Amino acid sequence: MRPFRSVPDSEEDKARARLLAHFIDHPSEIFYSRQLEVLFENEFFHWITNRALRRLIEEGKAISSEARKLDIGSTINLVWNKSFRFYKRAAKEVFDLVNEYTNAAGDGTLGMQGEHLVLAAFARRQFILRNEETNQWDGKQWTETNHDLDFIFEKNDVPYGIEVKNTLGYPDSDEFVTKIRMARYLGLRPVFAARMLPKTWISALAASGGYAMIMKYQFYPWTHQELAARVRGKLRLPVDTPQKIEDGTMDRFEHWITAPSSYVETDNTKLEKLLAKINPPRILT
Repeated sequence: MRPFRSVPDSEEDKARARLLAHFIDHPSEIFYSRQLEVLFENEFFHWITNRALRRLIEEGKAISSEARKLDIGSTINLVWNKSFRFYKRAAKEVFDLVNEYTNAAGDGTLGMQGEHLVLAAFARRQFILRNEETNQWDGKQWTETNHDLDFIFEKNDVPYGIEVKNTLGYPDSDEFVTKIRMARYLGLRPVFAARMLPKTWISALAASGGYAMIMKYQFYPWTHQELAARVRGKLRLPVDTPQKIEDGTMDRFEHWITAPSSYVETDNTKLEKLLAKINPPRILT
C-alpha cells in the first residue's frame, strides 16, 4: 500500500462534528445560528461555528432549517434535528422569544444599559469623564470615517478611549479595527468593554496598547429581569441583570494600567498588518 500523510481535521470539520453531536443529543429542540455560535464560543470562533452550520444545512441530511424575519427586519435561521417531525410549536416559541429580545436590543435599551454600567463603574474608580460620543481629543479630530468613541476617560493624566459593545455576537470587525486606529490617532489607549471578543482580536488590541474588558454576559436592565430569565433558561444564553459591573472586572483593568501587556507593537507597519488580519467573513444571524 502506498504510504500517505495524515491530514488533521480543520477547525470547521471539528465544529461540524460537535454540532452534529449536539443535534443528536437534543433531537426535540429548536436552535438558531447566533445561539449556537455563543454556546460553542469556548471551543470555536463564531464564524467557524457558523460556517460549519451552513455545511450541515447544505448537506441536508442531519438537520432541517427555516428562515424567518424578525420585527427589526433581520432574518433568523432556525435549525433542528431532521428527526423532529412536529417542530412547529417549538419553533414558534423560540422565534417569539428571539423576536422579543431583539426588539429590546433594537430600540437601544440593551446598548444604553451597557454604557450606563460602564460609566458608573469608571466613575466609582475616580476616572474623570472627559467626553462622550466623540471623535476629538486634545486638538485632534478623526475624519477618516464617521465613527466616534462612546467615552473618553482620564486618570493620572492618561486618557482612555472606551467603546462599549453589549451584544451577544462579536462587534463588527471593521468597526473594531477602526476604533483602535481612531483611539491611537487621537492619543488614547483603546479599551473595549464587550461581552466577548475572539482571542485573536484581544491579542491585536493588546499589541495596540489597548485592553479587552470581557464581561461574558449581555446586560439587561433590571426592568427586563423576567425576559432575561426566559432567555437564559430556554435559550441557555449568557444574559444577566446586574446592578453594577463586578469589582473584580475593574480590579483587573486597573492592574493592567499599572502592569500593562509586555507586548506592544511599536512598529506601526507591523501593527497595521496585524489589524488587517481581523476580517472574518460575514455570518448569518
